[in-house]
Amino acid sequence: MQPQTHTYTNSYLNALMAISPIDGRYHRQAAPLTAYFSEFGLIKYRVWVEVAYFLELSALDLTPFQHFPHQLSNKIWAVANDFSEEDALKVKEIEKTTNHDVKAVEYFLKDKLRVYPELSPYLEYVHFGLTSQDINNTAIPLSLKLASERVLWPQWEKLLALLNQKADLWANVPMLAHTHGQPASPTRMGKEWRVFAYRLEEQLKVMKAVPFDAKFGGATGNFNAHYVAFPHINWHQFAEDMLTKWGLQRGRFTTQIANYDHLAAFFDANKRLNNILVDFARDVWTYISMDYFKQTVLANEVGSSAMPHKVNPIDFENAEGNLLIANTLFEFLAGKLPVSRLQRDLTDSTVLRNVGTPLAHTHIAHLALQKGINKLELHPEAIRNDLESNWAVVSEAIQTILRRENYPNPYEALKALTRTGTKTSATTLQAFIQSLNVSDAVKQELLSITPFTYVGR
Repeated sequence: MQPQTHTYTNSYLNALMAISPIDGRYHRQAAPLTAYFSEFGLIKYRVWVEVAYFLELSALDLTPFQHFPHQLSNKIWAVANDFSEEDALKVKEIEKTTNHDVKAVEYFLKDKLRVYPELSPYLEYVHFGLTSQDINNTAIPLSLKLASERVLWPQWEKLLALLNQKADLWANVPMLAHTHGQPASPTRMGKEWRVFAYRLEEQLKVMKAVPFDAKFGGATGNFNAHYVAFPHINWHQFAEDMLTKWGLQRGRFTTQIANYDHLAAFFDANKRLNNILVDFARDVWTYISMDYFKQTVLANEVGSSAMPHKVNPIDFENAEGNLLIANTLFEFLAGKLPVSRLQRDLTDSTVLRNVGTPLAHTHIAHLALQKGINKLELHPEAIRNDLESNWAVVSEAIQTILRRENYPNPYEALKALTRTGTKTSATTLQAFIQSLNVSDAVKQELLSITPFTYVGR
């Protein structure tokens, strides 16, 4: 059994008053992640872990649980699965007294279970032998795992499918390439899109291979309290089996907190993927500025408050900005979380509350990129004009064939022809080819090369 996705019944946060644009301007886009990374989401997952652990204890061969009312298991599960916003507010109210967020969850759960008299002998087994980080370091990776599987990864796959779709659509469109910002050997528009799709596919494999690991081992990772109370139980195996059921990997040797190394790897993997998208957004932005793409014009949209003609590549700019914010936070989280003084300091606690922020910015960027890509219209005339204006790029092809024919100094001959400070035209190249001391067959081979056909495979 896994936690169910919560749908909010109301919103008590006024988007106009939000400090973060995630909860303000971009609330609608980020809304699917709220159930996982909000304060409500954190409390809900804590409750779920406490309930699941309590029921796992009840299934053990422990004398205190010999007469446990297993017929109430579904009602106990309902406390977690039906957890509501009103329940979360009750937890927050208890926290005002405890000044401890996880202890407030424990007290809330005990209060909910007291309605069943049969459970009264077992209430002290709620949160039995645990430290708060056993709950936090299980609830947070579980929420990350489910948010990834249910929201984030499907968006990655959707974006990847869109890139591949455009790569197929424009597979045979020849295009002038640019290296160092200068005209270079022609390529194909579809192939250039395929480069980004390929890169994303490779790094998605890396990200999905990173395990979501949890810490579950008591106050300093040794199950001290568990073993002193019930020494005959293999508590390490118990925890590993329990976490495996939930799709998590247990960190066997830890301090009071998780080692966070796998979490750092997860954030680093997200950062690499985002870097690819930054590269992509900047390239598409540049192609739009070169007029290789036009954008679908919406009659009521405004591109500039002063210049009526403007149709800005706003979606790609928005995506780039959100990706850069996300990566700054990913880098910080990956660098900070694995470092803690001795068996634990508290800095990870407040930092962990921010894990959803870079993921939300990434999600917002995905939606912006999808919107921007779907507004693109290829402008073949501009692409053709650029190729027609740059016949010098086929000089590579000509000198390569001449090398094959053992022609003397072909590179130097083409260099002298094409670096005169004026544009090399088709006529100039054709006259050069006709002047070569090579066979007519080779001349015809060279004359057949154009910027539109010299695109490789």
